[in-house]
Amino acid sequence: MSYLKFDKNQLVNLEYSLQREVLRSNRAGSYISTTLSGCNTRKYHGLLVCPLEELDGEKHVLLSSLDESVIQHGASFNLGIHKFDGDHYEPKGHKYIRDFSVDVIPRTTYRVGGVVLSKERMLVEKEQQLLIKYTLEDAHSPTILRFRPFLAFRSVHELIKANLYANTRYTEIENGIKIRLYDGYPFLHMQFSKEVEFIPAPEWQYGIEYPKEQNRGYEYKEDLFVPGYFELPIKKGETIIFSASTSESAPKSFKQKFTKEVKKRIPRDTFLGSLTNSSQQFFVRKDHQTNIMAGFPWYGAIERQTLVALPGLTLDLNDWETCENVLDTQVQYLKDGLFPKFPGKPGTFYDSIDAPLWFFWSVQQYYRQIKDSKKIWDKYGPPMKSILSAYKKGTDFNIHMADNGLIYGKAENVALTWMDSYIAGKPVVQRGGMPVEVNALWYNALCLSLELAEAEKDKAFLKEWKNLPALVAKSFTELFWSDTRGYLADCVDGEVTDWSIRPNMVIAAALEFSPLDREKQKEILSTVKRELLTPRGLRTLSPRDPRYQGVCQGNIEERELTIHQGTAWPWFISFFVEGYLRIHSRGGLPFIKKIIEGFEEEMTEHCIGTISEMYNGNPPHRAKGAISQAWSVAALIRASKLMANCEELKSV
Repeated sequence: MSYLKFDKNQLVNLEYSLQREVLRSNRAGSYISTTLSGCNTRKYHGLLVCPLEELDGEKHVLLSSLDESVIQHGASFNLGIHKFDGDHYEPKGHKYIRDFSVDVIPRTTYRVGGVVLSKERMLVEKEQQLLIKYTLEDAHSPTILRFRPFLAFRSVHELIKANLYANTRYTEIENGIKIRLYDGYPFLHMQFSKEVEFIPAPEWQYGIEYPKEQNRGYEYKEDLFVPGYFELPIKKGETIIFSASTSESAPKSFKQKFTKEVKKRIPRDTFLGSLTNSSQQFFVRKDHQTNIMAGFPWYGAIERQTLVALPGLTLDLNDWETCENVLDTQVQYLKDGLFPKFPGKPGTFYDSIDAPLWFFWSVQQYYRQIKDSKKIWDKYGPPMKSILSAYKKGTDFNIHMADNGLIYGKAENVALTWMDSYIAGKPVVQRGGMPVEVNALWYNALCLSLELAEAEKDKAFLKEWKNLPALVAKSFTELFWSDTRGYLADCVDGEVTDWSIRPNMVIAAALEFSPLDREKQKEILSTVKRELLTPRGLRTLSPRDPRYQGVCQGNIEERELTIHQGTAWPWFISFFVEGYLRIHSRGGLPFIKKIIEGFEEEMTEHCIGTISEMYNGNPPHRAKGAISQAWSVAALIRASKLMANCEELKSV
């Protein structure tokens, strides 16, 4: 019995299938993504989407889709589906879908009369190669399969129109063809595991529409190029493999390669299994570096999200090696005590006031696992000292330590914290001054560093920094805490104090080294639970605030206005859980268990087997933003581990 179940009666219903997306990556930046029905609804959808370093480093859609047709007795039944003008879908291949499962990899089963055909798709790990396995499960007459590839050769952020510049010539290769529409791109090699006939019939398919882009206020119509079609016979019980790759392969290796790749995959037979499977999609390993892609389909690496997600994606799954590799990679980006917002991206700004402090938190989690202070201080002590010194003396964007020991940062028209949405070049929520979570992280960073320095007898460091935590804790409480309100201010800038009820304060209640006493932590968690907690994360603003926006929709400006003014974010859940269990211990388990288990229904909604970037603050809390986000998945893995640890203590 499958853990991830789908209503078989609803699979042919486009209202059901178009809202559910599937995603696979190669752990090197490439991905497959489409809907359960196979109809692409985003410009980011495609069967082979690759980062092309030789072109511009961005991700590009090479193979948009592949329409399969079953042919018997001269009659053709097309299994493909595309959306055109006027809410018209053609060729309506979704009506033949009879089953869909994702126990290990996505598997779609079609029935056309007496023909039963299954299809399984995957990307080869660390290679730009798509493999699709077709098995003719049942047939009572001679059967032919026809394949029509729809080519894009464009950036994921753009759309293409029919043009005279496309190079429509192809070259025959073993069991297939290779083609390259535009200079600068690699060839796309399309091959089969058995001999196949290619019939050239070049044409543009005009006016294919992507409704998700239309809803988001972007251009949504595209023309795709079809060079012709492949045909081959298939017998009952026979399996064939289709390959699309940026390099030519030996067709005789396809079946063995497919089987080998399947064995690497983590079964999605439980909630944690699904999250673990999803977690592996975000790692990008190349050139001796390991980064974390923030989310699919449009994000690259984002430094703060890398550091927040890292423990959940690695340590809580007992993967110490990858954690260390990611930390070592990030250290290479450090400059003047700051990390770039988008590591590895040319021209990126170092405008993340919190990212360097999240580095300490990630190191802290690693240290608690390996319990080797010498290794940590020898390896990460130098960058930690560099960050502390830069913040104390002052660095870019007016980031510096004030006389009261707290960290201040502000620059005109720049959002330095994670709340970094913009409209017309201006931050929606600037939070310039002293943000609450930044200073909670600063206190935690100081205490961790002093603990390590004490263990390793670093007398010079102890002498310089040992008295600062007490000052920071005192200043933090005096500046941010309100006895009458029972919660922390979100940001303080001189005489201006922002008392908006936002989730950032929960970080101060969750950190191992908190500048707050237990009673204040408890009051914060009560406020957050009452005002911000939803079944999908913490709202970014209390619904009682007149600026609250509970639904993220509309064009880009309308969406930017809402995402930090009410939208719920799952990444905060692990911090809420950590703080809540620290205060309530075993007594808090039933409540926490209910929160975590509530996310299970998301496994078959929106993007299958993963967690989205954010959700509407208002019920029914529909998924928004990126369809699979690293720190969202990490938060649920980490929250599950925290709950399991607490349950173990309960049973002792």
